[in-house]
Amino acid sequence: MDQPQQPPKELHTEKLMPPYRRGSHTEDLVDHYWGSINYVFGLIKASEIKAGLILSFYGILFNIIYLNHAHILSTAKEYTYIYLLMAVWTCLTIASIYFSIRCFMPKIEGKFDKNMFFFEDVITKYGGIKEFSKTFYKVSLDEVELFDQLGQQIYVNSKIADAKFKLVNRAIRFLAFSLLLLFLLLVSGIFISVLSE
Repeated sequence: MDQPQQPPKELHTEKLMPPYRRGSHTEDLVDHYWGSINYVFGLIKASEIKAGLILSFYGILFNIIYLNHAHILSTAKEYTYIYLLMAVWTCLTIASIYFSIRCFMPKIEGKFDKNMFFFEDVITKYGGIKEFSKTFYKVSLDEVELFDQLGQQIYVNSKIADAKFKLVNRAIRFLAFSLLLLFLLLVSGIFISVLSE
């Protein structure tokens, strides 16, 4: 009985396999790079969510102040230092809102090399649709170039995330100071009410 022949040993070597078929290392790298990009993108979204929560909080706070503005103004007429505290509170609040809104503003980093994963470069630096499609395919086949472009995009997105988190951090600090001042105003109002009875 004939036994099945074993394929020659050289067919099992990596030399005969193209780079993109050698195990799953390249696929792991692609997942790693895209995972990193998605992680940084998640940080960008998180900073904008925090900025949105700050603005929502101020919306609720302004509504409460609006409903009680007559009482606040009548108390401030008798005690002028309350005007000063209100002026400082207003400045802190404006600063907090300003940094929150700036966090929402799109931040584009255009001073780096062209990158086929950056939407503005896709439209402005790679020619028309056919030229971009060919370039994208060519770069996708070249692992070194592909991972270089992905790595650059991770860096640029990280720079954007860093800038947005700095803005949110400032907004939160001004919010904290404004809340402290608001607490002082509230305590002052309570003391004034107690003393006037």
